[in-house]
Order: sequence, then C-alpha cells, then structure tokens
Amino acid sequence: MTTITLEVPDELAARLNLLRDRLPALLSRVLDLLPLENPPTDLASEAPHPAFAEIIDFLATGPTPDQIVAFKASASVQARLEELLEKNREEGLTEAESAELDLYEQVNDLMILLKARARTTHS
Repeated sequence: MTTITLEVPDELAARLNLLRDRLPALLSRVLDLLPLENPPTDLASEAPHPAFAEIIDFLATGPTPDQIVAFKASASVQARLEELLEKNREEGLTEAESAELDLYEQVNDLMILLKARARTTHS
C-alpha cells in the first residue's frame, strides 16, 4: 500500500481525521464517479458540483451512522434535480444537462451505498 501525504488546512485535517479508516474507500468511490475522459488540468481550480460539495462537507464532519441514514440533499440541489428531470421528460436535455443528470445519479448511488453501510454498522 502506498502512503500519500497531503497539505491541507488544519480545520480540514481535523475533519478528515475523523474519517481516517474510511478515507481510502471514500476516495476510491469519488474517483470512480469523476469523469476522467477529459480530466481537468488543475482539479483544485474546479469547484465540485454542489451535490458532491454537500456530501464532502457532510462526510468531513464525521457523521454518526444515524446522521448518514438521515442525510438529505439541500432544497437547492433537490430543486435542480427536479428541474433536470422535468426538462428531460418534456423537451430533452442538452449534452451538458444530461451529464449533470448522470452526476446526480452517481451521487444518489453513492449515498445509497453509504446509507446501507451505515445501517449495517449501526445494527
């Protein structure tokens, strides 16, 4: 196994430390969800999609299994998803919108897996 050293702000380090034992699996899952056909040259300059940002921020708090099970996306993320679904039904999506809808599906898949794991570790 390879060790990777990262320089991160102290606040983020404290939050990540709470997830230390789950970080490799979480990072692997997030990387599986990223579109790597045209990887950005500077990932740090690209802000994560709001749905991913919410999950990352939530997981960085070191939530309990009950908090993971209860997690729901914000109203703005849910509204955007509903907007895309409606447009897809009515008139179809642009290529960018279709890619965004795919991202929401990936985020949903990730949360289903996290919630299932939280339920099994909590029982």
